[in-house]
Formats: sequence, C-alpha cells, structure tokens
Amino acid sequence: MKPLSFAVIGAGIGGLATAALLLRAGHQVRVFEQAARFARVGSGIQMAPNAVKVLRHLGIEARLRDTSFQADFAISRTWDSGLETSRLALGTTVEREFGAPYLFLHRADLHAAIADIVPSGIVHLGMKLAAIDQDAGGVDLRFSDGSAFHADAVIGADGVHSLVRETLLGPEKPRFTGRVAYRTTFAADLVRGTTLDRVRTKWWGPDRHMVVYFVTRACDELYFVTSVPEAAEWTTPESWSARGDLDELRAAYAGFHPDVQAILDACPGVYKWALFERDPLPRWSDGHIALLGDACHPMTPYMAQGAASALEDATILSRCLAGIERDGVPEAFQLYERIRKPRASDIQAGSSANTWLRDKTDPGWVYGYDASTVALKAPA
Repeated sequence: MKPLSFAVIGAGIGGLATAALLLRAGHQVRVFEQAARFARVGSGIQMAPNAVKVLRHLGIEARLRDTSFQADFAISRTWDSGLETSRLALGTTVEREFGAPYLFLHRADLHAAIADIVPSGIVHLGMKLAAIDQDAGGVDLRFSDGSAFHADAVIGADGVHSLVRETLLGPEKPRFTGRVAYRTTFAADLVRGTTLDRVRTKWWGPDRHMVVYFVTRACDELYFVTSVPEAAEWTTPESWSARGDLDELRAAYAGFHPDVQAILDACPGVYKWALFERDPLPRWSDGHIALLGDACHPMTPYMAQGAASALEDATILSRCLAGIERDGVPEAFQLYERIRKPRASDIQAGSSANTWLRDKTDPGWVYGYDASTVALKAPA
C-alpha cells in the first residue's frame, strides 16, 4: 500500500508520540512546531501505569525507569495537621496490579526520550501555522514564514491554543477557573527542617492544595505544584513559563503544615500559570484533519492525566490508521474519536472535580487501561 503523508502540528509529548507511531507504521510524517527550541521549564510529570504502557509500546520504558522516581505511596494529608486521609500503594504493588509502574520524572526528560525516537529531519522548529485548507486533494498548510506544505492528512496536537481546532470549530473562549497554579523543580538538599520521604504527597486545604514529589531516581530534585484561588479575572494568555512571586505563594500557604513551610522556604523561584477549563468538543475531526491531546480535551492537572491522555490518543489513532488508504482516513479519524472521547471526557470531568485520591479510591478504571491492546470499537 502507498504510505500516507501526515503533518503533525505541535511537537509536544502527544505530537511526538503520534509521529513516532505513524513512522513505525510506515507512513510519511512531518512535525511542525512553532517554538524555536525545546526549553527545560521547571516541571514534574506523573506517568501512571496507563501512560507507562504507552511508553513501553514506544520502546522507551526502560530508559525512563532508569532515571525516574518511583514513590512507595501516594498519600493525601490534611493541610494543617498532616492527618492522613488516603494512602495508595505504588512501587511494586501498583505494577503488579495494573501491569506497569508509576513513574515520577521531569517533563523535559520524558519529552527528550520521545524526541530521541523520532528521526532527525522529521521535526521542524520555528514553524508557526498561519492557515489550513483542505479539499479533495488533501490538506494544505501555510506558515507565518511564507512556506507551505501539503499532506494527505493533518493531526492537530498544538495544545490549548490550537489553531487547528479553531479552523475546525471556530474561535473558542476558555473559562478561567478562578485558580492559578505555582510550580517548580529545585535541588532537594536545599530543604531544611523536615525529612523528605519516598512518597508523593498531596496536602489538601479547604480551598487550595499542594502536591510534592521527587523527579529523579536519585531523589536529588524536588517538584511541587499548587492550586490557589485568584480573585481577579485573568486576562493574559495561558502560559507555563511566566514567573511567579514567591512572597505571594508563601503567603497563600501560611498556616499549612511545617513540612509545607520547609519546602516553600527552600524554594528559590517559581512559575505561575492560570487554570482554564473548556467543555468537551462536539467533534474532534473533519475530513482529513483530526485533533489530539490538549487541542481537543484540555483538562485541569488534578488527576495527573493530561499527558497520559495524549499518549493514549496517539496510540489509538495510530492503530485506527493501520492499513488505511487515503480515502479511509476520515472514517479512521471518526473511529478514533468514538473510542477515545468517552474516556477523555470522563477524565476531564473527574479532574475538574478535584477529588481524585483525596479519600480512599479505586484507580483501576484509569490505571488499568492499555491503549495498545484495547478493542478498536466504540464503547457502548
């Protein structure tokens, strides 16, 4: 069969995983990313067993196991007293139960591992998409530098500000949740006055929380992320790289447990970003154009499933396209949507509720999923 040509817009985790899987299937792929380079912004990421199964399918699980942190437990604690409200066994227990480990690592290390399995010359940086047009002959892309590209199909993995989504469905105005998040990674040996255990801890306050974990196997780099009410309406664009004010952050967590205070006192600097929500989209594809990851189901970070969902999308999408000729692409895209949309919407809703693992929880419906083996049919 003649290979299909795909243009993937966006070289994030989902976009690169999609490119790697489509290349493995024998298709022709180009990835276009508007950023001029990949930056190592201070961000941790959690890869639950459902995500690690995709990393295994990509062939990079062993590499990431060697460098990532595997916590013994995921623990929830009351903000001031430290009272434990739930404890989920991770380590060998979660791997035995769900078929894969639970990994904690730096987002940049995960991104680099996926980027390394995409051949050089596939990813084109500094390419900001300007327009998309499709007709019977395929899809034409135009970029802000004046260049153009033609493909049989386009996959929009271009994040929450997706131009591909806007092309399909028109402009979208996200809803500010009234909350902002602070996050950073820093050297763990800066922390004084408390012992950092080999666990992932979420400190639950009445209207705010903080999640803390290591991002390296050596436990020498610590990460935290928060969620804090913000009274003022947020008008600036969503960004993961805006600097935050440490004094504001520390004031927001005054009265929290001494362990939280010790971490905030040691922190040398933070990033701050606003949290927005969007409703599930009416559709994810149109003809030979489809959406993936944050472009079609952006979610709050409270279940740590955003990147995992994009990885699942990439796997299901590549499987739906297996053995497909050009005329079959729209139907394959529709099958991908029918399979993925119910689960992605459930995770969106669960994440928005922000109750995941606060009390005793059975995580099987999330962690037990395997995108590489699940049946390619829409759920009832």
